Amino acid sequence: MSSSTNLGGWVNKAGVWSSSERRDWFADDAETILHWREKPTGRHIEPGIAEVNLVSLLGELGATWSRWGEPLLPIGVLYDPFVERALEPWSYGIYTGGQSVLVGTPSGVSLAPEGGAHQSIKTPSIGLEQPGCVTYEPAFAIDTEWTLLASLGRLGRPDGTSAYLRLSTRPVDQGLAEVPSDPAARERRRRQAVAGAYTLRRTREPKATIAAMGAVVPEALAAAARLEQLGVPADVVCVTSPDLLYRAVRARQGHEEAEPWILDQAFPAHRATPLVTVLDGHPHTLSFLATINRVPTTALGVTRFGQSGSLEDVYRHHGLDEDGIVRAALDATG
Repeated sequence: MSSSTNLGGWVNKAGVWSSSERRDWFADDAETILHWREKPTGRHIEPGIAEVNLVSLLGELGATWSRWGEPLLPIGVLYDPFVERALEPWSYGIYTGGQSVLVGTPSGVSLAPEGGAHQSIKTPSIGLEQPGCVTYEPAFAIDTEWTLLASLGRLGRPDGTSAYLRLSTRPVDQGLAEVPSDPAARERRRRQAVAGAYTLRRTREPKATIAAMGAVVPEALAAAARLEQLGVPADVVCVTSPDLLYRAVRARQGHEEAEPWILDQAFPAHRATPLVTVLDGHPHTLSFLATINRVPTTALGVTRFGQSGSLEDVYRHHGLDEDGIVRAALDATG
């Protein structure tokens, strides 16, 4: 699991935990990229392809704050579609006070060449609906840093929570994030990213809004650029946490204790337009966003088993490509 989830850098730096030091039989191989050094001071624990063992360990490590007064910051990494294999013990561990961070990567049909067996569809809903857990699906590296740090900050406390980060290995142009250079504006972006969403592209007089999450944000930006040429200027909102946005909606309705301020900043009422939501997962995950300002909406996502192919072909097959988003926006505003 360590190599397939791209943990080589962490393993090389932290070492692999073992009750006693073991000989590295490949230490003299200059071409070895992953160095498997097993020793008592190692910080990486390798359960192998055994997801239930992994989340059971996370539950135990995540409960040390209440049992022994020594909080740990356990992070578990597994292939995102296999979250479903470990769902019951993961949920039970959270229920009994185990606070940890679970990272599912790679995720979605963005893992195009590996076919349907490795392409997760329902996991965004799992993260959104799991009690005692905050879920994030960031699109950019800086958002991943901010949300991971926020998740770690919630661990090991009486009022703490676990976190689930759904990530992708798809290469994304980091320049698209357009992170503000002004310190105040940068801090505002950070607060919004941690709270669930921020405006990534803002037009003068929008006729449509595209709310995109995770790996498909580049397609949303490309679609907005083409819509501009077609006379349908569109704002683009980058969603980082459908979970926190849904809690904010429920708080506004008086059903939950949460801060709804993020809704006013990411989806201000005076800029309300027909909405297109898009993610690499089941479309109902973001469909509730239309209730914020009660606007017409089209929800794009994945509702069928995955297919093997190029990323472009697979996105086109599921309607997640630039053309699919443009069509949806034109239909919503027509």
